[in-house]
Amino acid sequence: MEASARMLALVKLANVGLVMIWGFAVTFVFVRVLPLAEFQAFLLLVAFGNFTISAEFGLTSIIYARLRRFWLGSDEEADGGFRLEEMGVLFLFLGLLIAGAVVLLLGALALGGLHTAMPMLFLLFFLTACLNLPALLAKRALAAIDGNFLWEGLDCARRLATIGLLAAILFGLDPRLSVALQLAISVLVIGYAIVHVHRRLNMRRSHWFAFRVGGGHVRRHYLRDIGASAAFTVSDIVAYNAPYFTIAMATSDARPMLLFDFFFKMSRSLSMLVRAMVEAALPRITRAYHAGEGARVRQLLTRALGAALFFALAGSALLMLIGGWLFDKLFDGRAAIDQADLGLTALALVALSVICVSVYVQAALGRFAHLLQRSLPFLAGSLLSVPLAGALWPDRFDLGFLGLYALTLMLAAGLHLASLRRLVRA
Repeated sequence: MEASARMLALVKLANVGLVMIWGFAVTFVFVRVLPLAEFQAFLLLVAFGNFTISAEFGLTSIIYARLRRFWLGSDEEADGGFRLEEMGVLFLFLGLLIAGAVVLLLGALALGGLHTAMPMLFLLFFLTACLNLPALLAKRALAAIDGNFLWEGLDCARRLATIGLLAAILFGLDPRLSVALQLAISVLVIGYAIVHVHRRLNMRRSHWFAFRVGGGHVRRHYLRDIGASAAFTVSDIVAYNAPYFTIAMATSDARPMLLFDFFFKMSRSLSMLVRAMVEAALPRITRAYHAGEGARVRQLLTRALGAALFFALAGSALLMLIGGWLFDKLFDGRAAIDQADLGLTALALVALSVICVSVYVQAALGRFAHLLQRSLPFLAGSLLSVPLAGALWPDRFDLGFLGLYALTLMLAAGLHLASLRRLVRA
């Protein structure tokens, strides 16, 4: 089954469906159990969680690229090939990152930077979100060694359980207990996946704790990749999440924040669909690329772009039809969205689909420095969208912001298309 791109795509799409349901369920449930002011604070917590999850600086993508070459037998030890000790160093780094983020959150709660009457709920939810960091490492390590189906099965079970626990809140389950149980389930699933990686790579327990050996290897042989990947990831984090904070600074009106959160959820849903399709093709793309089969790479990339655009166009059409109803139901009627906002959101999603294909493929091939160059115009546009909209269209701030943000995504998509053309010609 692992060799079948169609079967793998179907399984990944099923899991993406569950992830999307979970994401919408979080909003659907908490907007109903939290007062509006608390829910706005909760959205900031979610944004901080997104920053934290993305702040692994693309190291799991580096591990995928290196471990994939090692698994396919095209790794060159003389050039600092993959070593098993790298896995332990990565887990140490992710653990420290989560610990640091928790300290920052506790400081924000203690000093009043994040106002909430339910700090324990916020902390538990944040920890649950942070577990996506080791989950991402487990997923990419399994994918690199042709263990995609195992991860998707485990993650499907995890998502089904967590969706059920979220729904139980609406029927009286204490939200803190619900989130705590979700946390425990995630720990069990991730632990099982890591044990499988350990066995498949014939690792020893000492490999996980050889931090000096693994850290030295990382420092000597791929520090440049880490720097480029880290810079690209930071750029990407800020570009996609900064409007949460710039909007909060620009206006106290809840509607623009809810509009952006709606766009963000739509974009995350689309990116997950595109990622599922691309990841299903990555085993073939990486094999063809490392074997120097340019024509095959071009064929596979064309298919991936076609599938991504199909999802984007279909989703955009559906959004224009039911977007108003969905927005009303999702946010419990606390704001309204008009056709112009929906149209700009749909346009942005089409551009985003192209960007996603380029980023997922080139990251799997280890082209982090190139991705960094392509990300900077998007970063600049994202940071400038809110202040420019406020200055130029104060009466229609929401529409001006969405228009500038959509334009930024369209320009970024053009740059990524040019990048993919050069990739297949190389």
